[in-house]
Amino acid sequence: MSYITLTFPFNVCCDVAKRFLSTAWLFKIATHKLLSVAKQSPVLPGTDIGWKNTFRGAVYEVIPNRRYADGVIMLVRSVYESCRQLGVDFRSVELSNWLVFQQSELEYPARSITLKPGYEFHITTVDYSKNTYRDVVKPVVPKGYRLLLEKVLEERQKYAGRVVIKSYGIRKDGLWIRGEVQITIPIDFYYRHMARFREPRGGLIGGVDVNVDRLNLAIIDEKGSLRDCKTFWFSEATTRGFSRRSARSIIGAKIHKMLSYAYHQEVLG
Repeated sequence: MSYITLTFPFNVCCDVAKRFLSTAWLFKIATHKLLSVAKQSPVLPGTDIGWKNTFRGAVYEVIPNRRYADGVIMLVRSVYESCRQLGVDFRSVELSNWLVFQQSELEYPARSITLKPGYEFHITTVDYSKNTYRDVVKPVVPKGYRLLLEKVLEERQKYAGRVVIKSYGIRKDGLWIRGEVQITIPIDFYYRHMARFREPRGGLIGGVDVNVDRLNLAIIDEKGSLRDCKTFWFSEATTRGFSRRSARSIIGAKIHKMLSYAYHQEVLG
């Protein structure tokens, strides 16, 4: 099954920010500890359950939350499996500079990073004394995604949660954090509720002539009579010295515009 991750930014400060930061650092410390242990192990388990049964106790000593502990274990295991597939020496791998804490499994509701009505997330945090809290975050949710989150709750769709710390600092004598709440859901669920276009009702046929600086769209009916034609220019993308990345972006936008135009002209195929 394929999945998609949705990202919603947030800002928190003061005590909540302290607990978010401590949770992320404990998660990172636990990940470093497990990575070190795994590198020294002559044989590693071959299944998710084997990894959890073998390492959960040691990880839980650092971050006393079962779902976050399993998140650490699955993160390290994914690194190990990637190294095996790519032929990279697992013992040479180092972690990059990140601050994250996450669940590993999809569930409804996600117990540690929980979506609530009103587009809120109730998030389990852990301070450096290993005390646990439930902090409430209301991230910025674009209008187009609000229905999707409502459907997650309505249909009890399983999801996994992650919190990413993007930056932090001191402001007005208080700690602040800028971060993201991320939830992972099946892509089929996403497409079922977020599809922008349905099957067109008309029976017209479209043909496209592709040139270096334009797309020519011709629309005919079932009898072969021309019903419409339109040209979509992107001549600036062919200018000498124009960056390839910008050119791809412009051409992609024109293709999208052409397809949208064809759809609204009731082109079936």
